[in-house]
Amino acid sequence: MAEAATPDVTIVANDIGPEGGMERQLRELIGGLLEGGHRVTVIAWTCSLPTHRNLRWIRVPGPSRPFALGYPLFLFFATLLIRLRGRGVVHSTGAIVLNHTDVCTVHFCHRAFADLPAFSRASRSGLAYRLNAALTRLMSRLAERWCYRAGRTTRLVGVSQGVARELFRHFPRMRKRTVVIPNGVDTDAFRPPDEQRQTVVGRLEALFVGGEWERKGLRFAIEALEGLDDVELTVVGEGDRDAHQRLAERLGVADRVTFAGPTDDVLAWYRRADAFLLPTAYETFSLVTYEAAACGLPLLVTRVNGVEDLLQDGRNGWFVERDAAPIRERLRTLRDDPALRLRMGQAAREDSLDHDWAQVVAAYRAIYAEAASRSATNSPT
Repeated sequence: MAEAATPDVTIVANDIGPEGGMERQLRELIGGLLEGGHRVTVIAWTCSLPTHRNLRWIRVPGPSRPFALGYPLFLFFATLLIRLRGRGVVHSTGAIVLNHTDVCTVHFCHRAFADLPAFSRASRSGLAYRLNAALTRLMSRLAERWCYRAGRTTRLVGVSQGVARELFRHFPRMRKRTVVIPNGVDTDAFRPPDEQRQTVVGRLEALFVGGEWERKGLRFAIEALEGLDDVELTVVGEGDRDAHQRLAERLGVADRVTFAGPTDDVLAWYRRADAFLLPTAYETFSLVTYEAAACGLPLLVTRVNGVEDLLQDGRNGWFVERDAAPIRERLRTLRDDPALRLRMGQAAREDSLDHDWAQVVAAYRAIYAEAASRSATNSPT
């Protein structure tokens, strides 16, 4: 039997892998738990973790796409698998199971997102994609109402102060059960290139990383290039490429926009860029912003959850609006002042060092120990 300090942990997530902020956060957390001696069971569609004697992956059957179909199937099978094969403390990542969970980390608050001006999370512009997104949105909100209450979840974890405020507002009865554990960033892996960047006057390569391009504001990033010579934009991630390619062609900037697609080696793109641009409408933490900062890039990001805990306006970058004109002016300033972008990049690197994964793992281990202790106290003797 595992000692109280290292209880068994069952982690439930859709996917665990190198792509996506939540997926990478889970890789780091699970790796830290295994190093700490925990036995970890993963219940997920996919899990790209190295084999380990204390790691057990139970694959959830069924398709992941379209998500409007995959989501309810995951909900059903994962709920069943927890009951049959889960062990120890149960930790879910969002409202994705119907069982009682000891810990639930909220990486995206669908109820809060619904308050924003309407735009689709669909990956493509077609009717089927938008219908899939609408159904998923509805099911996610219903699942949150079921899961985010005292009878279903013992402890909610917000990944930023902003997420915690959203949970307080929309699920007030869970206020005393909600804590904040910000994600971390691997500042050893994500670091500036060994050789100092070539800071050339009059040239700038901006980097955009992410999916859901409508929400994350790729349109504004492309529009900001209009009339701004010698500024290039690299887009890493998956989205409606055809629509954004047409936009770039219509504006006459297609030759300065590179669609790199999804990758499991985003570090290489951070290291070749001069600045990081993300005019997103909603985030809960934005791990890519922290990774860009750790790689020494000036930050041009909207004032959203998580980012507001890192970005200091005028020191390590600037807050921007979802508007091409002000973004264009900030890009122009960085293009024409290499010394400024070097100073901002160094400041961003320094500020990222305060967000260490070891602190994140330690915080979760403390919550798991608390949950295991509570379970032992409530168990019949």
